[in-house]
Amino acid sequence: MRDDTPWWPAQGRAAHAGLAAVRVQAAGRLHLGFLDPAGSLGRRFGSLGLVVEGFETVVEMRRAATDEVTAGACVDRDAIERAARHLHALRRATGRSGALHVHLQRTLPTHAGLGSGTQLALAVGHAFAALAGLPLTTGDVARLTGRGLRSGVGIAGYDLGGLLLDGGPGDDGRPAPLLSRLPLPAPWRIVLALEPGRQGLSGEQEKSALAALPPLPRAAAAELCHQVLMRVLPGAAAGAFEPFAAGITRMQQVLGEHFAPAQGGSAFASGAVRRLIEWLGGHAQAAIGQSSWGPTGFAIFASADDARDALTAARAAGVVDPALELHVVGARNHGATLTPL
Repeated sequence: MRDDTPWWPAQGRAAHAGLAAVRVQAAGRLHLGFLDPAGSLGRRFGSLGLVVEGFETVVEMRRAATDEVTAGACVDRDAIERAARHLHALRRATGRSGALHVHLQRTLPTHAGLGSGTQLALAVGHAFAALAGLPLTTGDVARLTGRGLRSGVGIAGYDLGGLLLDGGPGDDGRPAPLLSRLPLPAPWRIVLALEPGRQGLSGEQEKSALAALPPLPRAAAAELCHQVLMRVLPGAAAGAFEPFAAGITRMQQVLGEHFAPAQGGSAFASGAVRRLIEWLGGHAQAAIGQSSWGPTGFAIFASADDARDALTAARAAGVVDPALELHVVGARNHGATLTPL
């Protein structure tokens, strides 16, 4: 379990205070599901998540004569505006006003289920803290930038990577406590199916959708807790793929049925993603589902060969829509990195 100390070692803080420029690299994450979104068992939310390779937010920040936020060609305008807002919030909270040049070299796809908002906020916050010599924890940065209000797996994943379970946020406004962190076995692979141009629910739409849904029944929340505690986590810890996959898939079935009314009656935000992911789950041993509000879907396999063979068969069966972008990646079992420039 992580503690609440600053994310860089104590002996490195003096060096960080004199830095002129840094690069922060933060990986994407899958949100595999809430345990009890309505708090029917006494505490709301609780989340299971997994940090993955292959998708990163990369932020460079340096001292400058005037403020500027720039971005690479593939970074959208929304990310630039978010980064500027985070910088303003951090300055207001800390009183540090030195001019900075922020360059968003690369960002995660926006509102795709990969945690783009949280990873951008944390990367900007920790780059800012490093240049200012401020010993801010990841929880501090999350609070100052308004992240982690429901799920804590993006915050814990930023620190540690791996497969993560949090206990849901408390009433004091602090991020959800981390209950478990496990490395995913090295041979396991994740097929990610994205539909570029389509986005999942976020912001006010997400709040309205959650408010309109009936509470998740107590029995369903209890089953989700059991699946995580007695199948998913033991499977990952022991390298036993079958119970892990069965537990993840069952979680996704329960949650998919619950959240379907907010997604047009489907457990998936994208019909093309649903057809592929459900086909993979029906023709191979895999843990399948949708990350958060999607549209990104996932299928986790016990090996790279299994993942490639399943995709080859899916293409032969004609269930891979041309609109989809497919990736086979591993789990990322370490946290974000900060590099002096």
